[in-house]
Amino acid sequence: MAISASDVKELRQRTGAGMMDCKNALQETAGDFEKAVNLLREKGIAVAAKRESRAATEGVIGAYIHTGGQIGVMVEMNCETSFVAKTDEFQALARDIAMQIAWGEPRYISRSEITEDAIKQEQEIHRQWAINEGKPEQALGKIVVGRMEKFYAEVCLLDQAFIRDGEKTVHDVINDIMGKLGEKIVLRRFARYRVGEELG
Repeated sequence: MAISASDVKELRQRTGAGMMDCKNALQETAGDFEKAVNLLREKGIAVAAKRESRAATEGVIGAYIHTGGQIGVMVEMNCETSFVAKTDEFQALARDIAMQIAWGEPRYISRSEITEDAIKQEQEIHRQWAINEGKPEQALGKIVVGRMEKFYAEVCLLDQAFIRDGEKTVHDVINDIMGKLGEKIVLRRFARYRVGEELG
């Protein structure tokens, strides 16, 4: 079927994928826009998986100072080549992630950074809450799992809803950019400062 240039342009703006990739996705999905978006995201994730074993030693330090100068964030974003590190897309990603950290106040980058003891403690807290709310014993396991997912979405940066598009997580956005730029991208570390915070 014929795919209009306006549809290709709109899909490109929404996903950040290349023009030919967008055109092919629309053709593969018979012009179904939502299916084309999902197809491009799946391809981006597939590219990300292939890149997982590669070294990401280039990159940038992204920074964001919140209005009023009361909150500041620095984040290190890594990629494979200095060429990609200099692209507008990569630099914009680093700035957006820094803004995300200022807004979302994550404590960790990913779930893997949380100790097993801390996870067990959090699970027990949610279990006791559920018991105090009078939830049935047989439902406690499922309730705790659901509430832990909400906990991760609050404290883990990669699990947070992206500040510019609540339909995606930060992890989704990074995978999308990986698919577009064709390189492994790693969110290495971050520091968040707030005026008057206690040290230590």
